[in-house]
Amino acid sequence: MTHLKEGDKAPKFSAKNQNGHKVSLNDFKGKKVVLFFYPKDHTPTCTVEACNLRDAYKELKKEGFEVIGLSPDSEESHQKFIHKNKLPYHLISDADLSMHKAYGVWGEKSLYGRKYMGTLRTTFVISENGIIERIFTKVKSNDHAQQILESYIETHLSK
Repeated sequence: MTHLKEGDKAPKFSAKNQNGHKVSLNDFKGKKVVLFFYPKDHTPTCTVEACNLRDAYKELKKEGFEVIGLSPDSEESHQKFIHKNKLPYHLISDADLSMHKAYGVWGEKSLYGRKYMGTLRTTFVISENGIIERIFTKVKSNDHAQQILESYIETHLSK
């Protein structure tokens, strides 16, 4: 589980997207960012999550969000994943796990009683000022965009 908390400054990053172009948090200054960490391209749950965010992309953009996906997969794998699923947002390659570790989403997992290290599916909603507004550690892959939008509305209506 991440060591970061809501209200913390989001760790800065600079890494290559699916096209080999550097993408950094500074590129999105003044915009809200949905930064979602997922384990692996082309796997069932990750595909459901990525496509759910794709299907709600216009609504997320309307609310001022930029969407960025992040996994340890290569740029080439990201290109194929984007092409196959018609994803309209950046996917960042974090093969060296530096961003995973900075955000505290690389950790022990368990599958069928076997323990291993991997990406802990987590989404960070980052404000225009680079502050973490919301952290989702219990991601509903098939309804994740709605989770984000409802949380955003709830948070900003209560202010």
